[in-house]
Amino acid sequence: MSLDRELAPDPYDILPAVPSFTLDSTDVHDGEPLDELFVHGSAGGKNTSPQLSWSGFPERTRGFAVTCFDPDAPTGSGFWHWSLVNLPASVTSLERGAGDLPGGAFCVRNDYGDAAYGGAAPPPGDRVHRYVFAVHALDVDALDVTPDASPAYVGFNLTFHTLARATLRPTFQVRA
Repeated sequence: MSLDRELAPDPYDILPAVPSFTLDSTDVHDGEPLDELFVHGSAGGKNTSPQLSWSGFPERTRGFAVTCFDPDAPTGSGFWHWSLVNLPASVTSLERGAGDLPGGAFCVRNDYGDAAYGGAAPPPGDRVHRYVFAVHALDVDALDVTPDASPAYVGFNLTFHTLARATLRPTFQVRA
């Protein structure tokens, strides 16, 4: 069923450019396939969010947001897997399976409909998908969004408050 289509643009290639900083993980790596631990249950995984840590962000950073987006989903608009907002500036890492969020941090619903991390689950036989994990250093303590906001609305707000961004792009494919 491999759909013959061109790669979707990387979302951060078409947004206003911002400086970068360092994003590391013991769990996910640029260009490498995701382990089943970080894959959605519908694709045989454990649906656990990966460990992430970041450094080198601007000194004037007041807060962070963490997102995960699949630009290759056959939807016309990609697929949001994670939108975690309002992390305090003092938080520079998330443990694997992040559950208890510090301060006023919360997740908005992902495109599965859950207010949590949702792992990779591309259609069987579709090409390799990219999963863009991003940490956004913000110029505000908290985005003016509520838990019922859509991930696209969070992304809209991030465009106007991101001082710098760090990304990792692991991949995943479900073989037919």
